[in-house]
Amino acid sequence: MSLRSALIVSLPLVTGLLTGCLEHPLKKVTYDKTQVDVITVNVQLNKDVDILFVIDNSGSMADEQATLSKNFEAFIGVLERKDVDANYRIGITTTDSGNPLCKGSQTTPEGGKLVLSSCLDRMELGDFTFNMDDYGYACSDYCKLDDAMLTDRIKPTETQYSDGEVAPRRWIERIEGQTNLPDDVTTVEAFQCFGPQGVSGCGMESHLESMYLALAQASAVDSPTNYGFLRDQAILSVVFITDELDCSYNPEFGEIFTTDKTFWENPDDPQATSAVCFNAGVKCEGTGPTYDSCRSANYGIDGAVDVPDEQAVLQPLSKYVNFLQKLEDDKKERQPDQEVLVALIAGVPPGYETNAAGADIVYEDATDPEFQDSFGIGAGCTLANPVDPAKPQTAIPPVREREFAEAFQVGGDRNLFSICQDDYSEALREIAKKLEEQLKPACMTECVKDIDPSTPVLDPSCVLTQINDAEGTREDLPHCEEVDGEWVAPAGETACFAELIDRGNQTPSELDNMDPYCVGEGFNLEFKLFRSAPAPAGTTIQATCELSPKADQDCPML
Repeated sequence: MSLRSALIVSLPLVTGLLTGCLEHPLKKVTYDKTQVDVITVNVQLNKDVDILFVIDNSGSMADEQATLSKNFEAFIGVLERKDVDANYRIGITTTDSGNPLCKGSQTTPEGGKLVLSSCLDRMELGDFTFNMDDYGYACSDYCKLDDAMLTDRIKPTETQYSDGEVAPRRWIERIEGQTNLPDDVTTVEAFQCFGPQGVSGCGMESHLESMYLALAQASAVDSPTNYGFLRDQAILSVVFITDELDCSYNPEFGEIFTTDKTFWENPDDPQATSAVCFNAGVKCEGTGPTYDSCRSANYGIDGAVDVPDEQAVLQPLSKYVNFLQKLEDDKKERQPDQEVLVALIAGVPPGYETNAAGADIVYEDATDPEFQDSFGIGAGCTLANPVDPAKPQTAIPPVREREFAEAFQVGGDRNLFSICQDDYSEALREIAKKLEEQLKPACMTECVKDIDPSTPVLDPSCVLTQINDAEGTREDLPHCEEVDGEWVAPAGETACFAELIDRGNQTPSELDNMDPYCVGEGFNLEFKLFRSAPAPAGTTIQATCELSPKADQDCPML
């Protein structure tokens, strides 16, 4: 029996994380009459990222959707950079989850369903027409592929629930360098067609409810569009692109948009406006017209403020915070330092993300009575319109969405960017960088023994085991093979692992280079896992390694 086999069968499993401290002392096992120190730890080999884009498809969003398409390469360029090489999924839905003021037969609300169709085909359906005006440029300026060239050629893939069954999915994915797109189509080209959602959606945007429905349906077996989108171990990010307020309403109180004018800015208006969304969900401090601050609040049907959640006319913010927090908590059980990320490109001033001088949100009533009647508050940011200076691009300051994003803020950096810009490259790049920061390398946090000191680099003795308690399976993973400068799984295998041992140009190959983070922390081994198919739900990985008896010499910085 090999040493590797002896270790894995002789050692009781203990818990811990490669990215954290060990929760159990090392063990001693006897091999060939010699005691060796070994330890088994859980290991998080994770490059997986699930990203949900919630894109406002109301009548004012044509320019913003075009700008998103134009600059999307900045986002994907970070994820596909060689030293990141993320295994990503990108799902797209809209802010339209229905409203009593919008006829469903006209707006056809997505209700959180993932959308994967070319905007060129949707132009023909009228999705880029608003008030009889054609905004097709938001699609055709950057999209060149119709459904026949793109959607109809999506490659079948697996999910962690599909048990080997492959089918076309309603999202873009790139796993181990292979996408589900046609071979001649890049992710950027695909998003430039899939991303623009048109301008015919409901003007009472339900950003948070749409997100909630999209992620909830990802685990619903009966969802033909979303089921399987989320992966248990993947980092989750939600990105909102919008120029208005969240108006996720409680269906029990739908009359606030039709017959009950308690929250209307002007009761003499012929119908409700988006001001209802502000007045029914936001409380401002101060007498105005410039307010000291504004916050989300629960209003009752009679206008009473700070009522219990179940009496709120708009869905309480806590519904969405608690829902996403539960997803984060579940992920933390696998990787304690994993965070769910929420980003906004919305109605905040340029520079808001860096706390730049003068970039704080100002909440003040609009000087234009028509604007005030429409939105209940003045613009949070504006962008000059070179074509028609009298009609600048405006966006309403977010309140509920902002507080939702702040509930998942990581560190001191704001992940909120202004939509009032003609270039979103820097915003998209920074959002992607936040994801990159979550993709931590799998450093072995104990000093591993070099079983062949005659070579200039570490020769470790480790076994990686794939475990699925639900299925009652344990499987030792094979080592990857180096073929033409890449790690590949041996023939017939769908997963393999590589041991990275080069701490600084010790070998001619770049494949075994350790991540600078692992080197800087003083570790002498890093793992990488490669898959050609997703792991079944509930899969964990454990590593068993022989430890160095002279760690102070082999890992002096540890």
